Amino acid sequence: MPAMNAFYAQSGGVTAVINATACGVIETARKHQNKIARVYAGRNGIIGALTEDMIDTDRESAAAIKALMHTPGGAFGSARYKLKGLEENRAEYERLIEVFKAHNIGYFFYNGGNDSMDTAHKVSQISKKMGFPVTCLGVPKTVDNDLPVTDNCPGFGSVAKYVAVSTQEAALDVASMATTSTKVFILEVMGRHAGWIAAAGGLAGKKEGDAPHIILFPEVPFKKRDFLKRVRQCVRDYGFCVVVVSEGARYANGKFLADQGTRDAFGHAQLGGVASVVATMVRDNLGLKYHYAIADYLQRSARHIASATDVKQAYAVGQAAVKFALAGKSAVMPVIKRTSDKPYRWKIESAPLGRIANKEKMLPARYITKDGFGITAAARRYLEPLIRGEDYPPYVNGLPKVAKLRNVAVKPKLKTRFVV
Repeated sequence: MPAMNAFYAQSGGVTAVINATACGVIETARKHQNKIARVYAGRNGIIGALTEDMIDTDRESAAAIKALMHTPGGAFGSARYKLKGLEENRAEYERLIEVFKAHNIGYFFYNGGNDSMDTAHKVSQISKKMGFPVTCLGVPKTVDNDLPVTDNCPGFGSVAKYVAVSTQEAALDVASMATTSTKVFILEVMGRHAGWIAAAGGLAGKKEGDAPHIILFPEVPFKKRDFLKRVRQCVRDYGFCVVVVSEGARYANGKFLADQGTRDAFGHAQLGGVASVVATMVRDNLGLKYHYAIADYLQRSARHIASATDVKQAYAVGQAAVKFALAGKSAVMPVIKRTSDKPYRWKIESAPLGRIANKEKMLPARYITKDGFGITAAARRYLEPLIRGEDYPPYVNGLPKVAKLRNVAVKPKLKTRFVV
């Protein structure tokens, strides 16, 4: 059977290590060009397939592809674009298969989170029905760490490391000035429904009194009275209070503290700004001087402080996705299975996309202290190996060196154009 081409796309919010996964896919495919002729990447994710705007990664040097290992962001462009269900909008899926068929694409590697796994699953199904079966692999990526089945998600370990380090460093800053200045510091981190990133901030504290003194999880309904009581107690006992709050912190009725009523491209509530909401509570009710910071894109793009574990795992899932595809597996995702905590060991297995698509893994109750404001020893055992190790990028004139790709376009073959 003649070799077919592969299509790789990055989806949703990017991470510090998603390009390491791209490197794993491309380098592994290049070793099997008797089966995978070329790897095309979608310019701006899945939109690149719909609009037939693809990048020929074979036009990149081996050195340029290797440099993806230490480059944050999405090298080929990502997008928050959710394909609707097959019944709602079959035309989009048919367009994908039309493009794949025109360019002899027999492999589809979709690097993303929950929604992306659903898309890969659906493409696998409809391609068979249309008589042009495509081997579809979901490749895990999400800083939120909320994909089920896999022990953890590439992208999370580096965000967790950034948040833990930032919490520790900011706490030392606040503690040194607390007598005459700021009493309360609030760090807002990502995490819409799951509190994994917020929990990582708890790694900064090793003993009683260490920051963070309060963590606000999406899984624990926010109670204003209890929160303010704890802030007052921490300032009294320790002289200051450091709070790590997830953007998805919510009240018992399910409403987000930071819900402004707007929606993103996936239909999710547009969050951000919960630190300001919490800070206002502190000011209005306790009269304490405060400062707050929003980690925002900084936490997910901080490749300079990436976890070595995360970098290795990001490459490994990309590599495994190609190997699974060549072995005839389709509609599956490479998953990380932890085999030991001490010493930390892991391996890659596969799991059906049907067990993963559109499902979320919340922070387990056993990882949250009984008062709802901290992490347990079990959480530490889980989190600590994921932030371990340093994998510094090369530096030039004081700044990290990043990949410079040519991103040469694949010549369109279809006469029809598709507008998204």
